[in-house]
Amino acid sequence: MAGSPGSRTGRPPVRGAGARPAAGRNSPDNPVRRLVTRARKAWDRPLTAYYVILGGSSLITVLGLVMVYSASQITALQMALPGSYFFRKQLLAAVIGGGLLLAAARMPVKLHRALAYPILAGAVFLMALVQVPGIGMSVNGNQNWIALGGSFQIQPSEIGKLALVLWGADLIARKQEKRLLTQWKHMLVPLVPVAFMLLGLIMLGGDMGTAIILTAILFGLLWLAGAPTRLFVGVLSVAALIGLVLIKTSPNRLDRFACVGSGDVTKCWQAVHGIYALASGGLFGSGLGASVEKWGQLPEAHTDFIFAVTGEELGLAGTLSVLALFAALGYAGIRVAGRTEDPFVRYAAGGVTTWITAQAVINIGAVLGLLPIAGVPLPLFSYGGSALLPTMFAIGLLIAFARDEPAARAALAMRQPRFGRKRAGGSAAGRKSGRRPDRSAGRKPGREPGGGSGRGSGRVSGAGSGQGSGQGPRRWNTMRRRASAARPSGER
Repeated sequence: MAGSPGSRTGRPPVRGAGARPAAGRNSPDNPVRRLVTRARKAWDRPLTAYYVILGGSSLITVLGLVMVYSASQITALQMALPGSYFFRKQLLAAVIGGGLLLAAARMPVKLHRALAYPILAGAVFLMALVQVPGIGMSVNGNQNWIALGGSFQIQPSEIGKLALVLWGADLIARKQEKRLLTQWKHMLVPLVPVAFMLLGLIMLGGDMGTAIILTAILFGLLWLAGAPTRLFVGVLSVAALIGLVLIKTSPNRLDRFACVGSGDVTKCWQAVHGIYALASGGLFGSGLGASVEKWGQLPEAHTDFIFAVTGEELGLAGTLSVLALFAALGYAGIRVAGRTEDPFVRYAAGGVTTWITAQAVINIGAVLGLLPIAGVPLPLFSYGGSALLPTMFAIGLLIAFARDEPAARAALAMRQPRFGRKRAGGSAAGRKSGRRPDRSAGRKPGREPGGGSGRGSGRVSGAGSGQGSGQGPRRWNTMRRRASAARPSGER
C-alpha cells in the first residue's frame, strides 16, 4: 500500500514548497512591507526628484521667513527699528530669489554653461572690489561686504560659491569630452588655481567660514571627476595645512575651536546659550515667538544661530523637521546627479548639493556644539539676502536638471492639459476613428514626448519595478565619472 513518506517512519509529513506560507513579516500581505514597496515605487518615479527639490526648498524658505520674523523682532527693537524690519528685507530677498529660481529652472543647460564665465568674472571683480578702501566695509570683523546704499549690502563671496560650481562643472565637462581627465595636470589645472584664487580673496577679508564652504565645493568637484585617491589626499593635505596655519595665527579662531564641547559661559557665551536654547525647547517647544534666549542673551539669533531659536520655539519636532527637509533636498540632488548622462549636469548638480549640504552641516554642527562657530548662515533659512539669492538660483539649477531627465520630460509632456480631451484613456476623436491611443512613451525607446533621446524613457509607468521586463529595478549610475559606454539615463 502506497503511503506518505512519513507513514513508514512514524513522523508527520513535512510540508513541501507548495504549501501556503504562514503569515509573517515576509508575507506579501504584510501591510508594512506593502507600505515600503509603495514608498520605493513612489520614490523611483521620474518626477519625484523634481517635486522633492521644489517642495523641500519652498518649505525651508517659508519656514525660514517665519523664524526670521520671530527671532529678529527683539534685535530690531533694540536697534530702534520696527519689529518687522529684518523680516521685510528677507521677504523682499525671497521674492527676488523666487524670480531667479524660476528663471534658472526654465533656462536650457547650454545657457547655464554660457553664464559660467561671466558669473566667475563678476564674482572675482566684486571680491577684489571689497578690498578697495571706501568701497568695502567690515561686518563683525570680516572685510567682505560692499555697501549698496542705505541699509542694503552685498557679500560677493556668496556669488563666488555659485561661480565655482558653474565654472568648475563646465571646465571638467569639457575636459571629459576631450578625454583629458586621465592626466593629473588636466584634473588640477586650472580648477585648483582658480579655486585658490577665490579662497585667497575671501581670506583677505578674514571670512574663514565661507572659505571652508568653497573648499568643500572644490573637493566635491574633484571627487565627482574621479580624481585618484593620492591626488585627492594631496590637495586635501595642502588645504588642511593652510587652514591650520590660518587658525594658529588668529586668536579668535583658536578661541572658537576651544569652545567645541565646552560649557564655559564666560569664554563661549554664544555657543553655550545656543545649547541653552535647544535644551529649553523640549519636545514641542515653548511656542512660536516665545523664545527667551533671543532677548539679548543669544547673539546672531536671526542669522547664524536661528536653528537654536527654532529648537527653543518649535522643540525637537521643529528641528527634526528642518533636518528632514535638508536631508530630502540633499538626497534628491544626489539622485539628479546620479541619473544623468550629461557631464555638466552631473558636476553642477553634485556641486550644488555639496554646497548646500556642507553649509547646513557646518551651521547646525556649530549650534549643537559639535563644530567650531564658522559664521555661515543656514541655507534658505537664515536671514541674509546675499546668501539667499545665489542659493535660490542654485536650487533653480537643480530643478532644471531634474526636469531635463528623459523620463521626466516624457512624464511632464504626458501631463500637459489638452482642450476637449481626456488626459487618460485616449480622446473621444480617437475612439470614433478607431485609432488606439498613443502609448509609444511606454512601449518603445526613442519616441518619448518632449524630444528626448528616449533611452530608458519607456519606464515612465511602473517606475523602478521592472514590470514587463522580467528583471528587477536597475541601480542608479554612480555620481563619479563613468566609462565611455552609454548607459540608460531615464527611469531605473
